[in-house]
Amino acid sequence: MFSVPEQFSAATKASFDAQIALFSLLSGKAFESVEKLVELNVNAVKSTLEESATTTKQLLSAKDPQEFFTLSTSHAQPTAEKLLAYSRHLASIASNAQSEFTSAAESQIAESNRKVQALFEEVAKNAPAGSEQFVSFFKTAITNANTGYEQFTQNTKQAVEALEANLNNTVTQISQAAKPATRASSKK
Repeated sequence: MFSVPEQFSAATKASFDAQIALFSLLSGKAFESVEKLVELNVNAVKSTLEESATTTKQLLSAKDPQEFFTLSTSHAQPTAEKLLAYSRHLASIASNAQSEFTSAAESQIAESNRKVQALFEEVAKNAPAGSEQFVSFFKTAITNANTGYEQFTQNTKQAVEALEANLNNTVTQISQAAKPATRASSKK
């Protein structure tokens, strides 16, 4: 049988190790997300530079102002679509990163809560007579803290889902609005 100080010492060490593991995991996920973001931006810049050079050559070769305006409006739709695709990809990267962070944090917190409750149960078994009210108080406090965390997690998930839905809705609306506008400008 372990003494209470040894149990707390072991629990503290396990908690510290778990925090380091979580930090390492989250750092790796953050690095992966930044890497994806950098790759997306590099590809976008390369593509934009190549298309700008091609468009500039076409515009400079226009024979009259009408052809110049026709060429410039014909590039509006593809540019708008690429901007929307970029926005969707960026939102996807952010959403995936948030999801991975949340998942990692939830599993780590659940494991930590399990260990704290196990330690508390063990300490409660060995508690001296007359400390039942004290033990009951701490059990209630742990239960309330877990309930509060679960509610916070649920609210955060709902907020993220609403944000993603609003972003997707906005992108769809912009895309639909851009199509008629570019068609109308290319007919002129």
